[in-house]
Amino acid sequence: MIQRVDDVTEFVEGTFLGLPESDGDADVAILSIPYELTTSYGQGTCEGPKATINASAQVELYDPLLPEDLPCGFTIHTAQPWDGEGGSLDAQLSGITDYVSQFSSTFPVILGGEHGMLPAIMKAIGNKIELNDLTVVQIDAHADLRDELEGDPNSHACAARRSLDLGVGKILQIGVRAFAREEAIFSDEDHRVDTWLARDVLNPCGGEATWLNWLNRLSEIEGPVWLTLDVDGLDVVYVPTTGTPVPGGLAFWQVIETIETIASAPNAQWIGADVSEIVPDSNNNVTEFTAAMLATKIVAAHLARRLEDAS
Repeated sequence: MIQRVDDVTEFVEGTFLGLPESDGDADVAILSIPYELTTSYGQGTCEGPKATINASAQVELYDPLLPEDLPCGFTIHTAQPWDGEGGSLDAQLSGITDYVSQFSSTFPVILGGEHGMLPAIMKAIGNKIELNDLTVVQIDAHADLRDELEGDPNSHACAARRSLDLGVGKILQIGVRAFAREEAIFSDEDHRVDTWLARDVLNPCGGEATWLNWLNRLSEIEGPVWLTLDVDGLDVVYVPTTGTPVPGGLAFWQVIETIETIASAPNAQWIGADVSEIVPDSNNNVTEFTAAMLATKIVAAHLARRLEDAS
């Protein structure tokens, strides 16, 4: 049974979508992880969560999936950010796991921060479910399947590989277009990884069939699913200041359709999402506004599924 909260009209600065906080358990928690220790190109992801929350104040509360404007009778809680404490990389990753674990009873939408936080998030999820049962849907320009980068096995370039090491059962990747030979071989040979390359999805000859194959695969997911959305999976026109921008990425509406398909997959249990590699630019607010719109769509699609399941 869904417990409805009163309609919200008050705007509150500093919260996601400007929504006021409510008493009681939250249906959705917006978590901020300003983590940035292993970036290998552009800097600034540690400023991404705050910039995204600020940008969300300009995002419309209407979503066609919902019968009312957000929060649509639900409670959306904007949590205090991860404190960033820890004198070493391992200590910081452990701190992220502890931070995410506090919100195990709600649907978390995590704003980052570099993608290297993903294994720490998976550890927290592993305290709640068997990771072998989990499907991770990864939107990303990079496969993140390296065993190490410049001697660092915890690099953001290794996030998917380390998540598999922790026991994640399946990774479905899309948007990948910058990867090493090592990653191509690993993806081809490891049954736990299925990759839809950006060039195949966007190919003017056959791209539509590949895209439909992707959507069909998402609709067949069974059991718990987590969405990890590295914003560089989108084309650079939507995220010009992400940490490692790569041309030739997904369109905004392809990512929206991916989110909606995950939410509507009949046998899937969507348990949360992260949006990472958000780098704000004071002269160009496109990246953080894109991230805010995608995070809002994640929330709306999840709540729409909640309403459907309760009807």
